[in-house]
Formats: sequence, structure tokens, C-alpha cells
Amino acid sequence: MFKVPPISADRLPTLLRAIPKAELHIHIEGSLEPELIFALAQRNGLTLQYPSVEALRAAYAFTNLQSFLDIYYAGASVLLHERDFYDMARAYLARAALDNVVHAEIFFDPQTHTARGVPIETVVNGLHRACEDARGTLGISASLILCFLRHLSEEEAFATLEQALPLQDKFIGVGLDSSEVGHPPEKFARVFARCRELGLHLVAHAGEEGPPAYIWSALDVLKVERIDHGVQALKDEALVRRLAQERIPLTVCPLSNQKLCVFPDLKDHNLRQLLDAGLCATVNSDDPAYFGGYINDNFTQVFAATGMTARHAYQLASNSFEASFASEADKRHWQHQLKEAFDRFVEHD
Repeated sequence: MFKVPPISADRLPTLLRAIPKAELHIHIEGSLEPELIFALAQRNGLTLQYPSVEALRAAYAFTNLQSFLDIYYAGASVLLHERDFYDMARAYLARAALDNVVHAEIFFDPQTHTARGVPIETVVNGLHRACEDARGTLGISASLILCFLRHLSEEEAFATLEQALPLQDKFIGVGLDSSEVGHPPEKFARVFARCRELGLHLVAHAGEEGPPAYIWSALDVLKVERIDHGVQALKDEALVRRLAQERIPLTVCPLSNQKLCVFPDLKDHNLRQLLDAGLCATVNSDDPAYFGGYINDNFTQVFAATGMTARHAYQLASNSFEASFASEADKRHWQHQLKEAFDRFVEHD
């Protein structure tokens, strides 16, 4: 086990920014910055309901998940052509690389686009091409995870899956996102069973605003490998024991949780408690354009608010590699890079 050296609190933000990390909970449509929304609207001849970038950004004041989703879907309306999806993903990957993200597993919501008449091939091909190009030009690996919108029906999810199957070589798994409360995981039991037969990785949002019971259902009914969010798990001691014993990863998004009032004050966030309970928690940015920060912002702000230490930083970054769907060889390489980053930091401290 790597022995994490003590690092002073004033130096910790620099360390957090420098260490390699994987991002496992990023909605690519949620990385669409207002400036790019306006640029794409202009390119595509669309008129937005907001007069300026500043007016749009000022509208990012959310009281809960649904108030965010309403404006999120409106922002996605500017995405029409393969080039638009490429540009969006490319912008995120360039930003992630600056934060020393070495691997990203990116969620996308095809139903948000096919409902507007955009072919699923346009969506997937644009995103996939950006991921492929980023590997060579930015040195970051990236994979795609297709998400079903849980406020829609399972039949619509099945239809989306069938549309996506000819493109299956371009995404590695499926997820479940959108409005959680009132849409339990078991609603999608059959489509997830089909995806499991197809050999796809399975993840699902659960336990963000929904109860611990949704996490149980995601594990036992959907048979997911990873829980997205999962911060409500601490309300159920038996669930915590299971998550720790089975090393089920939680992809936690601190600034998202604060912005959507899951934890109105970041100092009350339970990330530290999740780690101290032995859970495989990770830090991620969720929808960074809307929630005020990319992955390093999430790291530095939640650490400042909760008093976590270098030991927690090492654990979170290490967990992110362990929790990824990358090859074991890649995981070992990134874990080695992580140790080297700590060693270099101590040498220069």
C-alpha cells in the first residue's frame, strides 16, 4: 500500500490539480458552455430565448434537479450536426486534459436529440470522432456511455437501444439518468437485462435525490457495476456494508450536489464520510458548464470545505482508476503515474 506523505493544507490545492485522475460521471451535454451554445446557435441559424451569454449564465440558478433539467434540455437544442457534437466533446476533452484527466467515460443522451429529429448516427459519430482524435492530440483516453432518460418509458429506451446497436462498437456501456424521484430503477429492468446480454457495461444514477432503496434496486434489479451519485447510501447501514464489501464504485459530484441543493452547503457534503466508511467513492463534475466547475474545481472546493487531506486525495484518484472500465494494463499505468505525481510533489515541496 502506498504511504501518502503529509502535505500542508496550503499546498494541497496545487497537489489536487496536479495528480492524474479519471472522470467517470460527466454528461457531455452538460459541458456545453454558454459561449459555445451561442456559437452553435449562430452557426445553425437558431435564435435563443436569452439575449446574451451573460443572460444565459445568469439563468443557472437551480433549486432542484428538475429546474436544472429544464434549462439543460433547452441548451442541447443547438446541437444539430455531427460537427456540433464533435465540437462539444472536443471542448470538454481539451478542458479535462488541462485538469490532468487521463481517462474519461462520457455520458450522452441520444433521446434528447432523436426527439428533435437528429439521427442517432449524427450524435454518436460526432462524439466518437472527438474521443478518437483526443487520444492522439491531447493524450487523454475517452469512452462513451449511452444513457436512457428515466422520465421516458422503457419501451422508448428499447427503441433507442435498437437504433444504437449498429453503432455498438462506438460505446462501451449504458446508463440511466434524468429525473430520479418517481422513476425507480426497476422501471428499466428488461432493457438493462438486454444490455447485459449484449456485453455492455451497466451503470445508473441512484441515491442522488432518490432514497437508498433506489441504490438497492440498481444493484439487484439492473445489476449495475457502478452507482452514479449514491450519496444517500449513508442513510442505510446495511447498504454501506454491501457497497464497501463488494467495492461498488460511487461517482460523486460535489458541486452538482451543492448546486441542486442535495447538500446546500459544501461543508456538509458526505464525501469524506463515504471514504472513511471504506467506499470506492470518486470525484466528478457531472454537468460542469451548469454547476460552476470542472473536476479540479470539484476537488479543490470540496477539500477546502470539508478538511480532507492528501490521504483522501490519493484514495479518490486511485478509486477513479479502479472504478473505470479501462483495461487492467491502463489502470496499472495510471496508478503508477499517480504515485509518481505524489513523489514529485514531495520532492519539490
